Amino acid sequence: MTREELQQVKQRFGIIGSNSALDRAIDVAVQVASTDLSVLVTGESGVGKERFPQIIHQNSARKHGPYIAVNCGAIPEGTIDSELFGHEKGAFTGAVSERKGYFEVADGGTIFLDEVGELPLTTQVRLLRVLEVGEFIKVGSSKIQKTNVRVVAATNLDMSKAISEGRFREDLFYRLNSVPISVPPLRDRGADVLLLFRKFAKDFAEKYRMEAIRLSPEAEVVLQHFPWPGNVRQLKNIAEQLSVLSEKRDISAETLQSFLPAVTQTTDFLPAFPGHSHSNEKSFESDREILYQVLFDMKKDMNELKKLVHGIISKGDVSQMDMSNVSNLFKDTDVSSVIHPQPTVSSSIKNNAKNIEDTEEYVEEIFSLGDVEKEMIKKALERHNNRRKLAAQDLKISERTLYRKIKEYGLD
Repeated sequence: MTREELQQVKQRFGIIGSNSALDRAIDVAVQVASTDLSVLVTGESGVGKERFPQIIHQNSARKHGPYIAVNCGAIPEGTIDSELFGHEKGAFTGAVSERKGYFEVADGGTIFLDEVGELPLTTQVRLLRVLEVGEFIKVGSSKIQKTNVRVVAATNLDMSKAISEGRFREDLFYRLNSVPISVPPLRDRGADVLLLFRKFAKDFAEKYRMEAIRLSPEAEVVLQHFPWPGNVRQLKNIAEQLSVLSEKRDISAETLQSFLPAVTQTTDFLPAFPGHSHSNEKSFESDREILYQVLFDMKKDMNELKKLVHGIISKGDVSQMDMSNVSNLFKDTDVSSVIHPQPTVSSSIKNNAKNIEDTEEYVEEIFSLGDVEKEMIKKALERHNNRRKLAAQDLKISERTLYRKIKEYGLD
C-alpha cells in the first residue's frame, strides 16, 4: 500500500497517527479484506480495535452486504445463543415468537464479534461450527441452517492465558486467528498522542462552542509520558474534561496533571521539570502528604550535602572546588535556597555548612504538620517575591491549592 493510499484509509475511517505499528495494522486489514479469512484483532481496551473490522468490510466484496457489530461481553450468558443464532417460538420462557439471530441477519455480510473472549464455552462450540462449515441451529430447533458470513473478532484478553485456564477453546482460537492484527497501545505511539489530543480539543471546541484548549510545551511532555492505561478512549475523555472544566485555554503541566488520574502522582514516568523531584515514587492522597514528603526529601539532601562539604574541608581541598561544582553534584536537587556561592571559596563552604546544619535543626524541630505547611508556603512565597505561580511550582502543588492554603493560614 502506498503512503497516499494509507492516508486515504485513515481519513475515511477517522484514524489519526503515523506510528509504524499502527500503519502496519491498517495495511494488513486492507490486504486481507479481499479474502474471506477470519481475522482476530488484538489490543488493549480503548485502542480503537472497532475501526479494523469496518476497514475490512468496506474494502471487501461484501461491502454492500450487512455489517453487524456485537459486543459479546454485554450480552447475558443466558441469552447470548439466542442473540447470535436466533430461537424458535416457545424455546424458552419469554420466547413468544420466532427470532432471527445475528448470523442469519448478517448472511452475505460481515459480523464483528467484539470481546469474543467473553463468550461462554457452550457458545464457543456453536461459533466453531459456523466457522468450520457455515452452519448453525437456532435455540429450540433441530433444523440446520446455512449462513455465509465473514467473521472478524476482537479481544483485549491474553488468549494464551485464557486457553491454558480453560476459558477459551484452543481450536476456536486458531479458527478465528487465521489472520492476526495487533493494534499498538497509545503509550507506544509516540507523537501520535499530541495529534490525537489536538483533534479532540478542536472537536470539543466546535461541539461546545468555545475556544480550543492548547497545551504548553511542558504539558505536552507530560501528555507523552503518561502511560494511558485507557488508551485513546481515556485521552478523549481527558480532552473533553479540560475543554469544559478548565477556566484557562492555555493548559499548563500542573493543570493537566490535576485532571489525570492518581497514577500521575507516581513520578517514574514524568519528565524532569525545574523543581520536580524524581526521588519520590509514592502516590500522594493529600496536599499535606506532598509538603511533608518535600520536607523529608530536603532533610535527606541537606544531610548528603553536609557530608560532602565536611569531607572537602577535612581533606583541605577547598581551593580546588567552588560551590557551583558542589551544586552540579546535586543537579536534580534545588539547593539554591540554602547555598549562595561567595567570592571566597573557603568562607563560602563554611557559611553554607552552617546553613545546612541550621536547615537540619529546623527540620527536626518541627512537629505540627500544619506548621510545616505554613512555613513551607511562606518561604516559597518569599523566595519568589510573592509570585504565586512560581511558588506553587516550587511546592509542586496547583495554584488553586496554593490560594486555598494561603487563605487558610492567613498569609494574604
